[in-house]
Formats: sequence, C-alpha cells, structure tokens
Amino acid sequence: MSEANTSPDASVAARPDTTLDAADAGPDPDAAPEAGPEEGAEREGLTPRQARRVRIVLSALIMLAAAAVLALRLGSTHSMLTVGFYGMALILSGSALVLSKQGRTRVATAVLGLGVAVALAGEWAVASMR
Repeated sequence: MSEANTSPDASVAARPDTTLDAADAGPDPDAAPEAGPEEGAEREGLTPRQARRVRIVLSALIMLAAAAVLALRLGSTHSMLTVGFYGMALILSGSALVLSKQGRTRVATAVLGLGVAVALAGEWAVASMR
C-alpha cells in the first residue's frame, strides 16, 4: 500500500466535509459588508452605563415623588387604599432602582412604568368612589 492512501489527511481530503455549519464557516469574503457604524463615527443614543444611571435617577425621583404625595394624601385623607397604592408605587420604584443597578434597564423601565400606572389608576379609582 502507498502512504498517500493510508494517511488520515488524504482520506479526509478525498471526501467533502458536510459537517460545517454556516456559523462555523466564517465570514464570506464575497458577501456585502454588514451595515454598521463606521470607524470614527459616534454612537447614537446612550451607552449602557448612562442608561443605567438615567434609570436609577429616574427611579429615585419617582420614589421621592411617591413618598411626598403619600405624605400629602395622608394629611388630607386616611384611606388605606391610598396608602396601599402609593406603597406599591414605592416598592415598584425601589425594585426598578435595584434592577437598574444590576443592568436590567429595560425591565426596570417596564416596572417603573407599571408602578406609576398602578398608582395613578388607583388614585383615580379611589377619587371616583367618593
């Protein structure tokens, strides 16, 4: 037998390799380049760190506003529903603050929006019952 027939490289080269996926093949040199930011171009929007900071500050401000409105509402009415709604808004604002610190800014935005919406809807519902 000749050495070319017994070498493992020769047998692999003789048959086509069908086990490569498109992801394993690497970039296609003939393909058009992907549309992306060019070198030297500035990035639009906020960086992830800036987005976290904005949401943290926004959560803290909404938390302070909810606490202030709760104190004012308790001075004028002693409804447990008011305490419950604003307490829930405080809890959800705090949760959004923690989520923002952990980098979950989209989830934090949804939680913060939910907290504000629940507090406003609850306040409207309590006011309409009177």
